[in-house]
Amino acid sequence: MSLCSRAVCLSVLWLGAAVFCSADGDPELQRVTRHKPVRLFTGEDLARYNGEQEDQPIYMAVKGAVFDVSAGKEFYGRGAPYNALAGKDSTRAVAKMSLEPEDLTSDTTGLTEEQLKSLDDIFQNVYKKKYPIVGYTDQRILNEDGSPNSGFTPEDQPHFKIKDEF
Repeated sequence: MSLCSRAVCLSVLWLGAAVFCSADGDPELQRVTRHKPVRLFTGEDLARYNGEQEDQPIYMAVKGAVFDVSAGKEFYGRGAPYNALAGKDSTRAVAKMSLEPEDLTSDTTGLTEEQLKSLDDIFQNVYKKKYPIVGYTDQRILNEDGSPNSGFTPEDQPHFKIKDEF
């Protein structure tokens, strides 16, 4: 097993353990946790779920959380108006309300305070309310060298509530 594969595997196990421990004592969270596995997505993994394949779900990421947007196929599916957002972390594009290729990225560098506020609002009131979270991007959980980010804990992430996610 390569170093990167080992790091991904350890991260997923670590994340699963964090979720399991957090679920202790909360029957609703335990039920959700058993039925919704958390997955770690690389950019390549996420790209496979871009809405082009009829037999595949459609995924997109915002702020590192990967959402199953298949229920919005008319928006995110092949030929749909927002298909450019599918299959990638489109955080910047969501913040800017843009479909420009240079905005189809997770990079929020240089966004205005108004754009960041818009991002938080859309994240909370559209994506988290409408679509299930199926995993996280590796950029959110791993360091650049592929090692687990020991500082990552789901419940400590801004605007995330572990009960809502797992």
